[in-house]
Amino acid sequence: MEPNRAKLPARHELKYFIHPAEVEALRCRLRPALRLDPHCRGGRPYAIRSLYFDDVDDSAYYDKLGGVMHRDKYRIRIYGGSDAEIFLERKRKVGDLIQKSSVQITRRLCEQLLSGSPSGLQRAANPLLNDMFVQMRTRLLRPRVIVDYEREAYLFPMENVRVTFDLNLRSGLHSLALFDPDIPTVSPCGDVQILEIKYDAFLPDPVRQLLWGIRTDRSAISKYVLCRRFEPLEA
Repeated sequence: MEPNRAKLPARHELKYFIHPAEVEALRCRLRPALRLDPHCRGGRPYAIRSLYFDDVDDSAYYDKLGGVMHRDKYRIRIYGGSDAEIFLERKRKVGDLIQKSSVQITRRLCEQLLSGSPSGLQRAANPLLNDMFVQMRTRLLRPRVIVDYEREAYLFPMENVRVTFDLNLRSGLHSLALFDPDIPTVSPCGDVQILEIKYDAFLPDPVRQLLWGIRTDRSAISKYVLCRRFEPLEA
């Protein structure tokens, strides 16, 4: 899980498609040199499920396809299929940088948002909840698609570097049942995996050297867009 959950500063976020053999080669380099995220208990990836929202015009979807440089995405995120920790998040693209805001919410509030009701959020003492109220009232922001994957993350303290493998991406198929482990899912990109590299101001040389020579395809990857293409684009 990301550090400093209330609000993260704007950061660089590089994304790559990577084949399984390259994942294994890079993993062998990273494990002796970087610290494994403590949420990878026993050295295993941890499960992430997000339910993404979009507005009446599917702006998050089409703005991403159109390369709009300033845009927001909203999601609810859980870990390991549990409701012990539920986070409402906004991911904001600001030019070439990414900023995330997050607030932990209750299961009851989560179910309310999934039903499409923002009632009471305008009175919350949290700006992200206030923003969610405005978006749901004025833009008819509603849940759209479930995105599942497993994350294996490596940490480097200088510049707050995170190198992550996001593995086995799956799209929830015609279901918004966030807490149901048995919903049908489909893979949007076969056995190709996703490598993400996140850092503050610059990527330190020791990390660059670990990544050197690994074959990847850099892309403006959006897990939401990849998974949403299996769902209807009508509100």
